Amino acid sequence: MRRRELAGALAIAAVAAGACDRRVEPDAYGNVEATEVAVSAEASGRLVTYTVVEGQALAVGAVVGAIDATQLGFERDQASAQRAATASRITEVRHQIEVVEAQRGAAVAQRDAARAQRDALVAQHEIAKRAYDRTARLIAEQAATAQQLDQTERDYRTLGDQIKGQDEQIRAQERQIAALGGQLQAVRAQEQTIREQVAAADAQVGQVGERLRKSEVKNPLAGTVLTTYVKAGEVVQAGQPLYRIANLASVEVRAYVTEPQLARIRLGQAAVVSIDAGRDRHQAMQGVVSWISSQAEFTPTPIQTREERADLVYAVKIRVPNEGGVLKVGMPVDVQFAGARAAR
Repeated sequence: MRRRELAGALAIAAVAAGACDRRVEPDAYGNVEATEVAVSAEASGRLVTYTVVEGQALAVGAVVGAIDATQLGFERDQASAQRAATASRITEVRHQIEVVEAQRGAAVAQRDAARAQRDALVAQHEIAKRAYDRTARLIAEQAATAQQLDQTERDYRTLGDQIKGQDEQIRAQERQIAALGGQLQAVRAQEQTIREQVAAADAQVGQVGERLRKSEVKNPLAGTVLTTYVKAGEVVQAGQPLYRIANLASVEVRAYVTEPQLARIRLGQAAVVSIDAGRDRHQAMQGVVSWISSQAEFTPTPIQTREERADLVYAVKIRVPNEGGVLKVGMPVDVQFAGARAAR
């Protein structure tokens, strides 16, 4: 296993050494690419601040500009005030609910007391009925007086009338409880409506807040500014590009190889990328094959391959760490693949 690792290291070293030797023909030629992002405005208005310059290194989330948001600030204050006014109505409605609930509770207590009193009257009425019946029997046996019979009859009928009056009172209290229940339901519905209005006001405040957030220009990608399109003081529109940025810490080289070469190239394979360093010297950098096209295409006009007569080629990408920013976007480079020398 150690012999294999040593052989691989020697192969890479040999390729790197060959990259610095102009007498060794490269396996492929390519150009440097990077993932570029066009940062656009998310709001419309005057660009009151803008600090982006070409070649500047920016961190993720850095605030690099601001679009005039004075009107949005007024809208946010108005929406917040409206939300507060609507929310204050909830307290009033809750107080109404408490009052109605207390009234309904009192009415229920009175109804229950009236029912208890009716039950007592019913018991007394039954006793009076028995007393009346007994007195009537005694009259028949001439053991009681007519006055006693009249008295027991009055007691019996009076209690009956009291029970009827109590029933009327209970029915009235039931109607009052039902009315208070309907009123309580209406007030609770009003509370729900107000809560929905508060939720709508919260959404409106949130929308204005989101528009305010978008008035700040924040850098979405750590990298280097390639091009800037606007200046401070200009009026921009939502979606208008402001600048272009790319992460140049790690770049990719797009090269093209022929079908015979493709058989010797695999993902993760080491490769050496070299650029001109002046006076017939080359600077070599290590890379790794990160992508291989699955479809053939005709040779691009500005691209050369090791076999210029080949009609169909395959695109290959080599990821290369770009320490010091030596590699620039669009820069032409030579490519040599570790282990591909045997394909020749």
